[in-house]
Amino acid sequence: MHLKRFQDAQPYVAPNHFECHGLRLQGFEEGGPTNQWVGFSQFLPGGGAGPDSTPFEKVYVMLEGEMTVIVDGVETTLGKYDSCTIPAGEVRKIENRSNDTAKMLVVIPYPPEA
Repeated sequence: MHLKRFQDAQPYVAPNHFECHGLRLQGFEEGGPTNQWVGFSQFLPGGGAGPDSTPFEKVYVMLEGEMTVIVDGVETTLGKYDSCTIPAGEVRKIENRSNDTAKMLVVIPYPPEA
C-alpha cells in the first residue's frame, strides 16, 4: 500500500487553468500508482479551464460545489458526487459559475513520456 496524507499533497499547476489550486494526491512518485495519477482541484468562483483537449481521457468527480462542463456547445452542470469521462481529443471547457469553491477529483493516465 502507498499512503499519502492530505497534508503531504504537493501543489501543481495545470496548463490553461485559472483561479484553480491543484494538489497531487497520488502519482508521479516512488511506490505510487503506475497507470494514472489523481489530482484534487479547487476552483474559486469564476475559475475554470480550457477550452482545450488532451491526448488521453480523464475522469472528473465532483466532491463539493458544481462545475459546468461545455463540450461542442452543450453545457452540463456536475454537482456533488456527479462524475464524467472526457475522452481523448475531446475539446472541453469547465467553469465554476457559482459563488462557492468547487472541489473536484481528477483521474488522468500518465502521459506517454512519463
